[in-house]
Amino acid sequence: MSSKTVSLDEEAYEQLKTRKKAGESFSDVVKRLAGEQSWSEVTGILTDTEADALEASITGGRSASNRRRDQLANELADATDKATEC
Repeated sequence: MSSKTVSLDEEAYEQLKTRKKAGESFSDVVKRLAGEQSWSEVTGILTDTEADALEASITGGRSASNRRRDQLANELADATDKATEC
């Protein structure tokens, strides 16, 4: 794999260095920090009230999606039945 050279000032380097875990290269650190956060890294961002509201919203969205899926399945079954009657 090819590589690129990136210049950092001392403060940025020290901040990056403090985020470096055992066995990680600086490339690994940058990829981890620039990528998606794991659940363990986002723990505590939401209050309990916010987390409950988010969970309720997700549950409501899933329920609505399931109802729509069932409705479409019924409409398709009805259309299929009508087509076979002809």
